Amino acid sequence: MKTPDRVSSWLGYIGLSLVWLVVLAAVVFLGRRPSTKPIEILPPPTLTVAPLPSATPTPGLLRVDVAGAVRQPAVYRLAPGSLVADAIAAAGGPAADADLDRINKAILLEDHMQVYVPRRDAADAAAAPPPVSTAPLRLLGDAAPLATPAAGSRLIDLNTASLAELDSLPGIGEVTAKKIVAGRPYASVEELLRVDGIGPARLDALRPLVTVK
Repeated sequence: MKTPDRVSSWLGYIGLSLVWLVVLAAVVFLGRRPSTKPIEILPPPTLTVAPLPSATPTPGLLRVDVAGAVRQPAVYRLAPGSLVADAIAAAGGPAADADLDRINKAILLEDHMQVYVPRRDAADAAAAPPPVSTAPLRLLGDAAPLATPAAGSRLIDLNTASLAELDSLPGIGEVTAKKIVAGRPYASVEELLRVDGIGPARLDALRPLVTVK
């Protein structure tokens, strides 16, 4: 049998071993804990707002009345910077009897300008308006302009005017001029409405330029 002193010694050894085991476990546990780093608070990012590009106004189209010896006389919308030659091309090009030597095709167009292409005959040369006119024109939508007659100019009589005189009117080509002659006589300017190709807007454009006697 073991004596009480020996039992006490063994119990002491066991207790001491348990203490060392607890200490060792604590050291191992503390050694494996991740080290805590301080939290760094960063300032908010600075937002840079770039200014919006300023809008550049886009120039509008030029409205030009092309009349006289062209294939399709009418009011056309052309890009800024266009020349008289561009207006003639937009109207289908010159007619067979157009006298292009009497006009300057390099003139820069302006809004509400009229380009008149003269014909190669003496009567037209006497009655034709200036090839390029900057007289004020008032447009009715996309219709023909209302022309302001020059001071001292005479009104064209629908019943007695020549083909060349009628052809010189804005928006009236050779074909329409012949229809006007065929529809004579006229009792009033308003009777132009019965001519094929002349509507209310065209009549308003012609009213200050023509008369009936």
